[in-house]
Amino acid sequence: MTDTQDGPELHPTTRELAGGPNFAAISTLLASGRIQTQYIWVGVADTPAGERLYVNTEVHRQKFRDLERDARVTVAIRDEQNPYRYAEVRGRVADVERGQAARDRIDELSQKYNGRPYPPDQIKTERVTVFIEPERQTIAG
Repeated sequence: MTDTQDGPELHPTTRELAGGPNFAAISTLLASGRIQTQYIWVGVADTPAGERLYVNTEVHRQKFRDLERDARVTVAIRDEQNPYRYAEVRGRVADVERGQAARDRIDELSQKYNGRPYPPDQIKTERVTVFIEPERQTIAG
């Protein structure tokens, strides 16, 4: 099955995959125009603007610096039980969350992926949550 959906509403498969312990690849644009891709944890949250995908990182990391400069982003979420099934989300940063709320979200993600809170000694700077508004979603599998 292949499906596409335009607009900010999350496709049901995107929501399902982001809600489970499935890894995502996030692609951002470096200042040089080259694309950078990294594997990352992903979640889905209710926001005042509706359901949004989110990722959590630190302010010193390249992906966050890229997104501050250019809000365009692609996130591909792979079904860990069936790698031929995935959701690709092309969109933009809709909002950034800082402070304790961002710290709490990394603990939520760590619980989902590792079954325990995020180790405080792994935090080098400030945690931030990046909320992504989809523009186009492609579903496969």
